[in-house]
Amino acid sequence: MEEIIRALELKKQLDTLRPLDREQEGRIMQKFRLDWNYHSNNLEGNSLTYGETKALIMHGITAQGKPLKDHFEITGHNEAINWVIDIVKGDYPLTESFIREVHKLLLKESYEVNAQTADGTPTKKRVAVGSYKSSPNHVLTKTGEIFYFATPEETPAKMGDLMAWYNEKIAEPDFNPILLAAEFHYKFILIHPFDDGNGRTARILMNFILMKFGYPPVIIKTEDKENYYAVLRLADTGNLEAFVDYIAKNLNRSLEIIMAGANGEGIEEPDDIDKEIALLERRLAGYGKEIIKEKSIVTVNDIYLNTIIKIANEIEAKLQKFKDYYLTVNFYIGVNQNSAPLDNYINILETDDIVREIKISLSYQQIKKVGLESFSFNYQLYFEFNTLNYFVRDRNYNEVLMIKNYENLSNEEIKFLVDKVIKEHNTQLEIALGQNA
Repeated sequence: MEEIIRALELKKQLDTLRPLDREQEGRIMQKFRLDWNYHSNNLEGNSLTYGETKALIMHGITAQGKPLKDHFEITGHNEAINWVIDIVKGDYPLTESFIREVHKLLLKESYEVNAQTADGTPTKKRVAVGSYKSSPNHVLTKTGEIFYFATPEETPAKMGDLMAWYNEKIAEPDFNPILLAAEFHYKFILIHPFDDGNGRTARILMNFILMKFGYPPVIIKTEDKENYYAVLRLADTGNLEAFVDYIAKNLNRSLEIIMAGANGEGIEEPDDIDKEIALLERRLAGYGKEIIKEKSIVTVNDIYLNTIIKIANEIEAKLQKFKDYYLTVNFYIGVNQNSAPLDNYINILETDDIVREIKISLSYQQIKKVGLESFSFNYQLYFEFNTLNYFVRDRNYNEVLMIKNYENLSNEEIKFLVDKVIKEHNTQLEIALGQNA
């Protein structure tokens, strides 16, 4: 039992480093909790990836296209883990009531699942959370044989026997928590007391025992699923040692992680960066709307003709009533350093330079009224073009009014810009009229 001996030695070393720094301990337990949630559920067929599991737990982000039930399994499992982590700090006993409470948190609410009768006929059965099974849950092995768990009638007594055995073991002065936790896991699985969720519950209870006696939780990785089930099958043949050794080996990995964290070293495992990449890729894939168009002479020309010229024409039309009052009126469209009157605007498809900016430039000079000869209205609205988007800027106040991807402005957005220019003209004219009243 080399793995158990190593685990005991690592535990002694860990105890010399306790108490751990609170922040470091929190970071370590967060890693364990995320790994535990993902792997324990994935072992049972949950479809959420590690990245989707982390996004759900850390940020409340749901995975598109994945079953709602799979999300509930993760959040329920996380609630059960958090509860166990919290109460393990106190002197909370392991009882049947405790086990049923874990099952309630894990599965959240009762539901129906597909099942089959003893003769193989498909049927439905109701899974009642926190209650022992109401129908047999034997399984068919790969060889076609039936592996028999406890019957519904036997389950209450067998669970009572399991708890009596556990209490006898912890009363022994020299009991080994690793042996106890592993054997409890196996004995619980042999009973299979619930209609669903037995594997996840067994792993939570095993880790509760380990944490109760100062060990970190064991994480059975989904990629090691076959080995996990293989040692469980060996235990069915009477070879419990192989299963205990397997649990101890995985416990040592957890001990090494917590030791590294306690010593201020990195706690990442070799596959953690891959999991992080998967998480970020998933979050990126679901973030916002994809930018389809980039800057090009074609996309800029489209915005020029169908947004900028349209805005300029509407501004000119709105100010038409004032045109005869001004001595001079100039309305220009500028492309980079070149400019031309609105009615003879530049064809940018013929320009050689890369289009950096396009401006609408208004210059209404000197009102032909006594006392208002000095009044002028000047305004510049700039469109600045970047690789993936363009800015609309009020150059009078150097204020960014809009940031858009390469798409034309909506009618509402065009109206907003036109109204802004007209209101600026009207405000300045009202001030001038008021001063000369």
